[in-house]
Order: sequence, then C-alpha cells, then structure tokens
Amino acid sequence: MPLRSDIKKVLVIGSGPIVIGQAAEFDYAGTQACRALKEEGLEVVLVNSNPATIMTDKAMADKIYIEPLNLDVVKRIIEIEKPDSVLSTLGGQTGLTLSMQLAKEGFLDTHGVKLLGANPETIDKAEDRQMFKDTMLSIGEPCIPSKVVETVEDALAYAEEIQYPVIVRPAFTLGGSGGGIAHNAAELHEIAENGLRLSPITQVLIEKNISGWKEIEFEVIRDSHANIITVCSMENLDPVGVHTGDSIVVAPAVTLSDKEYQMLRSASLNIVHALGVEGGCNCQFALHPDSFEYAVIEVNPRVSRSSALASKATGYPIAKVATKIAIG
Repeated sequence: MPLRSDIKKVLVIGSGPIVIGQAAEFDYAGTQACRALKEEGLEVVLVNSNPATIMTDKAMADKIYIEPLNLDVVKRIIEIEKPDSVLSTLGGQTGLTLSMQLAKEGFLDTHGVKLLGANPETIDKAEDRQMFKDTMLSIGEPCIPSKVVETVEDALAYAEEIQYPVIVRPAFTLGGSGGGIAHNAAELHEIAENGLRLSPITQVLIEKNISGWKEIEFEVIRDSHANIITVCSMENLDPVGVHTGDSIVVAPAVTLSDKEYQMLRSASLNIVHALGVEGGCNCQFALHPDSFEYAVIEVNPRVSRSSALASKATGYPIAKVATKIAIG
C-alpha cells in the first residue's frame, strides 16, 4: 500500500510523566512511532514534557520540544513548525485528549493539519461514555447497566435505582484517575464530586458493580481497508474491581475455554469495525467466572499501556505497525 503523498511532516505528542514507573510504556510506543516515521523519510517534530525518555533523544526526531503538554503550548508549536499532520494515538490518553481538543476547536482545520490514527468521530465513540454505550448496543454487544451523569445529585439518584455498590468512571481521564467504587451515598458523593472535577468534560459514568468477574483484554490492529487481526489476548490476574494498570496481566489469557476465547475475540473484531479504528486498539471485557455472560468494559482507540505489554510478550511491534497504518 503506498505511503500517503500528502504527509511530509508529523507532530508526535508524547505522554508526559504519569506516575513513577508508568510512563515507560508510552515511551516505548512513542519511540517505535518516531522510528517508523523516520523510516518512511518523514520529518518528525516531537513534544513531551518528560525529558527522562528515549523519545526525547536527539536521534529520535528532527525537532524536539520539552514543554508542558497543554493546548497553548501545542498550538504554538504547530504555528512555528507548521506540520501537516498530528499523530494522536501514540501518546496515551494525554496525546489523544489534546489532539481531540485541537480538532474540536477547529484549530487543526484552520492550520491545515490532519489528525492521523483515529479521527474525532472514532475517538468520541470510544471515549464519550454515552456514545460508546449506544455504539455497543447498536451492534449487539452487551454493556454493564450504567448512566452518564453530570451532577452529583443525578449520580446519587441512579445509584439508588441500580443499588450499591456502584463504580464511578470519569470521562477522558488517564489511568482511571478520579474513579472508584462507592458502597453508600456518602462515598458516592465524595467520589462523584472528585470525578466530575477531574473530567475535562465534567462527566462521569455510574455503573453497576461487577467486581469479581474475570477481566480479559484483546489487542487488535485494523487498517483503513478494514483488514484486521488480534495480536493477542490478555488476562488480568486480579478480577474486575482492580484497575488494569495496578494488576499483573498475563498474555495470552490462560483460564478461558476455547468457546469463551472465540466469543470475546469475535466481539473485539465487531467492536473495532464499528468504531472504525485505524491502528492499534485495546478492548477490555468482563466475563462472568461461572457462565458465558460478558460485558464490554471499555475500548482504548489508541496504543495503551497494555499494548506495550502485548508487544513485549508476543514480539509483535504494535506501535510501529499502528504508526505505519496511520500514515497510509
């Protein structure tokens, strides 16, 4: 497949520092991305606030900016460097959210910059909790009973309806920050208030608690011609209720029967087609330990921390291939 001729200069947004020991996975992805772009003869501009990374090494990009990762800084860099494209899917949630905000404000269009990897519609369908739920239901994939709320009062009212304990998931936050499990109204009040404050769109999802179910993930790659593969399955050692980032994850999944495996793999392929992802994607499922009941937890339409694990466990360079797909 020929390289897109309209791409000459690409801005790569890094993930910045997250928590000690957690930024390395995105450095691995970002470094693969820079190398893949350079291999194709493209000019690479990189911005990352974290200087202790390999991606900020002089050999990785033509221009490197070590600056805070916020809208003003990225806008200034685009005005100075005039890239024709931004790679949105290799800098974790930070890169994805910044790219999304630039696209929604119309800044990218004004400056003639293309969004590579995932388009705004795909990002919205995966990241906006209500749109995601609607998309899943439209293709017959089961979701956990949940409701998107924008006030603490609405959160408390819905929790009464589905009974405690409930899980609180803020929209557009990294590593599940601001979320938690509430066992009563007082706990929910505190967690929901915090989650709404941390969510850039002041939105949280109140969800029925299914702690104790198995947590299974699939790493999927799809290109613009809808060719699709699952790179591998993964199983969290801890059940649902412990965040993936805090859990030991095993690749491939080890306790699934073939029927369960094929069922969740087929669901992953359906989901990634429905979202129209081009590049790497991570699908997370909850599976009832004693039945075939399952639910889609969430989908990251980008390279995630799980992707780095999957890459190393399988030897398949997910970030590199995702980058190649993004540039056609």
